[in-house]
Amino acid sequence: MFSRTALRTTARVARAAGGPSKVARAAFTASSKLRVEVISEKAVKNVTYSDGEAQRSTLIVGESSNVNRVVPLSKEVYKSMTPSMQKMTIMDKVVIVTGGARGLGNYMARACIEAGAKTMIIFDANPELGVQAAAELHEATGSKIPVEFFAIDVRDAKAIEDAVAVVTEKYGAPDVLINSAGIADSNIPAEKYDHDMWRRLIDINLTGSFLMSQAVGKAMKAANKPGSIVLVASMSGSIVNYPQEQSCYNASKAGVIQFGKSLAAEWSKYNIRVNCISPGYMDTALNNVPALDKQKAIWKSLTPQNRLGAVDDLNGLAVFLASDASAFMTGSNVLIDGGYTLY
Repeated sequence: MFSRTALRTTARVARAAGGPSKVARAAFTASSKLRVEVISEKAVKNVTYSDGEAQRSTLIVGESSNVNRVVPLSKEVYKSMTPSMQKMTIMDKVVIVTGGARGLGNYMARACIEAGAKTMIIFDANPELGVQAAAELHEATGSKIPVEFFAIDVRDAKAIEDAVAVVTEKYGAPDVLINSAGIADSNIPAEKYDHDMWRRLIDINLTGSFLMSQAVGKAMKAANKPGSIVLVASMSGSIVNYPQEQSCYNASKAGVIQFGKSLAAEWSKYNIRVNCISPGYMDTALNNVPALDKQKAIWKSLTPQNRLGAVDDLNGLAVFLASDASAFMTGSNVLIDGGYTLY
């Protein structure tokens, strides 16, 4: 079965990649073939799986259930839309989603395909989850949309540059970046916060946003191509959460928001838009642990809608910011929190 054979091979390739100049990559094309490659400055090594090995796998990302089919927007349907509705699609755009192996990033990737993306590129630091997620996404579309996975740590500038270069050479410069990769530490008092943990979180959440935006923005600029960069920040970049203590996470997301605004001002002259999504409390697998049950009850009680966000609640906003419907929108930070920040 694909889910075992491919993942074992991918893990070996990822380990062989070693240093920052090599990146594990998995590509799913319309012919349903999987190619796992190691990209370096001088060589590309390929491992190809037959149709039978790449065809079947079990969905692992169904956090809100019944999400086992993705219907790509066809050109026929697109042509039948009114001009206003066409602007709300991302028809024929090349999209990169970081943190796309699972959770919010994976669902935003699915939404982009439904909104017309012609190619979906997933960057994620987890090789095994990434390859399986890409296979599942490709299969869920009926093998109609190319899906590629790159094992990328968003702290690794060289790996990001190499991967973006490969994407650009094969598909053209990206039209859209949705930077969803990030981690969270909470319930750690500031006076007890480990210094290495601080640096790791800041590097992934803030430096990663910079490195991804820089590489993709340079590709857009070199191609003289307009584009949209969407940074996933958090309401925690604007407020202080309660009751948990999470100063590092809050600082990192505040930095993402201010970075997004600054970049939007700088890159408007290139017709590259930069906006932030700031989610509230989301009901993802990361929050699905018994230790957080009491805090989740408090979070809900402080949210006017009295619920946590569903794993697909960011989809519409992500597509809107990626699309031409938001063409006059840059430097914005959009809160999507069930009303939490109203109080």
